[in-house]
Amino acid sequence: MGFVIAKNDTSLFTFKHGEDMTYLLLCVDDIILCTSSDALCGRLIFHLKTKFSMSDLGPLNYFLRNFLSRNPTYMILCQQKYEHKILECADMKTCKPNATPVNTNAKLSADVGPPVADPTQYPRLAGALHYLTFTRPDIVYSVQQVYLFMHDPREPHLYALKRILRYIQDTIDLRLHLYPISTLRLITYTDADWGDNLISWSTKRHPTLSRSSAEAYCNPVQQQHTKHMKMDIHFVREKVTMDQVRVLHVLSRYQFADIFTKSLPQQLFLDFKSSLSVRPPSTTTAGVR
Repeated sequence: MGFVIAKNDTSLFTFKHGEDMTYLLLCVDDIILCTSSDALCGRLIFHLKTKFSMSDLGPLNYFLRNFLSRNPTYMILCQQKYEHKILECADMKTCKPNATPVNTNAKLSADVGPPVADPTQYPRLAGALHYLTFTRPDIVYSVQQVYLFMHDPREPHLYALKRILRYIQDTIDLRLHLYPISTLRLITYTDADWGDNLISWSTKRHPTLSRSSAEAYCNPVQQQHTKHMKMDIHFVREKVTMDQVRVLHVLSRYQFADIFTKSLPQQLFLDFKSSLSVRPPSTTTAGVR
């Protein structure tokens, strides 16, 4: 039918012809179909039905534990039922809530504290929280931290995981709001201060250079690190010269990406969380679960 499989996601297919554009996301026998027009959607569903036994369930409202609702100005994604299920599995439905998911004064270590009593519970809950980050980007950093100790969880790690659950209990009414935008400008944030550890190491060998610390880790060899940095500098400099990129200094209190990379003081965390459009739904929004 002319669809092209996405290079970075084998479940995603795209179709483009003139002004017509379609995204088809496939998960086993469930499909999300997004089209640039209702007429195009109708034609595609008709053709799909000639090849497969399928039903059109209408506008999307639920997919893989994710609920979606709409109003005239924005959409909302949430996994509230899934959040309740996670708390129930952890026996924490009535736990004491916490305003933030991370203790800024605590540093987790791999070999501190006794092993957890139930080694199967920790990875199960950590995996569930990882899936929850799809609609709760405010817990990405805290979940990443507990994920580091999946192979040998200790009691302090479990305590940190349960703090995330107590934060979920406190914020279970939050939703991810998606707004339309009229601009195609891309704004990114990067930290100019690499901290004490300039280089991380990995046993995986990368065939090409990366342009961000989030994209890949470098081998701890000074030559490679220098080459990596030179490549970054020249890449950015070229884009600035072509007037395709503007490099601006951003004060720490406006560095929104920090919520994904470090533990933050409570007020700063709450401010940055709002910038992610993670907030309670308005009272006029219908169909939110």
